[in-house]
Amino acid sequence: MNKLLTATAVLALTAGTAAAQDAAYTLHILHINDLHSRIEPINAFDSTCSAEDDAAGECFGGVARIKTFIDGKRAELDGENVIVLDAGDQFQGSLMYTTYKGDVEAEMMNAIGFDAMAVGNHEFDDGPEQLAEFAGEVEVPLVSGNLDLSQSNVLGDDQVADHLVLEIGGERIGIVSALATDTSETSSPGPNVIFQDEIDALQADVDALTEMGVDKIIALTHVGLPKDREIAEAVTGLDAIVGGHSHTLFSNTEEGAEAYPTEVNGVPIVQAYAYSKYVGHLTLEFDEEGNLISAEGDTNLLDASVEPDAEIAARIAELAGPIEELKSRVIGEATEAIEGSREVCRAGECAMGNLVADAMLDRTADQGVTVAITNGGGLRASIDSGEITMGEVLTVLPFQNTLATFSASGQDLIDALENGVSQIEEGAGRFPQVAGMSFAFDASAEPGNRVSDVMVGGEPIDPEATYQVATNNYVRNGGDGYSIFLDAEDAYDFGPGLEVVVADYIADQGGSYTPYTDGRITAK
Repeated sequence: MNKLLTATAVLALTAGTAAAQDAAYTLHILHINDLHSRIEPINAFDSTCSAEDDAAGECFGGVARIKTFIDGKRAELDGENVIVLDAGDQFQGSLMYTTYKGDVEAEMMNAIGFDAMAVGNHEFDDGPEQLAEFAGEVEVPLVSGNLDLSQSNVLGDDQVADHLVLEIGGERIGIVSALATDTSETSSPGPNVIFQDEIDALQADVDALTEMGVDKIIALTHVGLPKDREIAEAVTGLDAIVGGHSHTLFSNTEEGAEAYPTEVNGVPIVQAYAYSKYVGHLTLEFDEEGNLISAEGDTNLLDASVEPDAEIAARIAELAGPIEELKSRVIGEATEAIEGSREVCRAGECAMGNLVADAMLDRTADQGVTVAITNGGGLRASIDSGEITMGEVLTVLPFQNTLATFSASGQDLIDALENGVSQIEEGAGRFPQVAGMSFAFDASAEPGNRVSDVMVGGEPIDPEATYQVATNNYVRNGGDGYSIFLDAEDAYDFGPGLEVVVADYIADQGGSYTPYTDGRITAK
């Protein structure tokens, strides 16, 4: 166990060379995270791949390719010690989840054969009841050690374990896990699922495993890379962290990616982006005392060179049949790509944010609404140029959120914008995309004092005035930290689905939409 590495061991961990020759035990970890129901292949924009693009070899991922890759690795490593891990967020992100509510994800996880899965925040999107149903279908043990389920009559330790022990090659491998504590804001776990501090809970579980004599411990987390770094610094006894939530690409070949693995305090950290595009392969070497002496590996791109598993692909085609007509319906055309990536839409104005916010404002203007605000985290993909299908719109807006309207004071709107930019350095989904208003922000200032120059309809906002506002029902009900809207007056949360609002708006533009940004959000 990697308690306090000597200088020699740290050097070996970084180099991953000579020390590995003295290894007494080698563990191969194959891992994914944040699949987000990308059961079918995706295109370069992380959206649904068309049959034509897939046939042309221009698409990536999909669970049939994951199955092929993992089966191939198991065969290649036959006789060696291999575990397959999922760091959470199987739910939410395509019509497969919208239609089947986790049944398909469970079926595919069973077919691939994972050894453990962390609970992600989006596993709570349809409440703890849906997660409980999923837990009953999936043959993979679910783990999340910082959830107190003692008050829940839906979920229990028999469905989500605090920690796991896997028997692999005559050794016991401990799996500990934690879920981001802001899940009560980013999803819908309800009041009876209690979140404990991630670091405290992980340390308690590591200590429990250590007392059991387990000397090889992996943290399978869904907290994001910044928190994983904190965990590596604070929690003693971890040998590696396999993470998710922040959709971070680790790669030793792709420009701009985090190094795979990234070492913090002697603990290797890895992640494999998202959406089924990559599978990570981390190789850990331990000495006879259970100390980690080397860690190396990389993510593997699942491009057209990876042949989809034929049986899985046939099953997916069968499942896709009932929803293919809706997905393929063309609702308009984009004159150029509509940028909707999380890296852009959670950090500043983005073209997809403008499209969605403009559509919300347009839909409610006859109700006197003058301002629209939506969370950047609700935008889940870009759309490429050319025909726009309903399937693409649903990939961008997969949460079945509805249009909501309410009244708010100018000061409430200012406070809401402050919340929206309060975690920009973490890439949080609360970043506000707006219409009918503009604002500036200074990310270097203290949270709560970052927003300035707020304008509504071209005039400075009046903190005392009342404005009619449009948002989505998730934000209106306090999601992503927007608790300021919880007790809003004149609230109505049951408008049409956002995907319908956006599709209708594009159609109303004559079917041709030109994406744009106009400086409504500026960084100082």
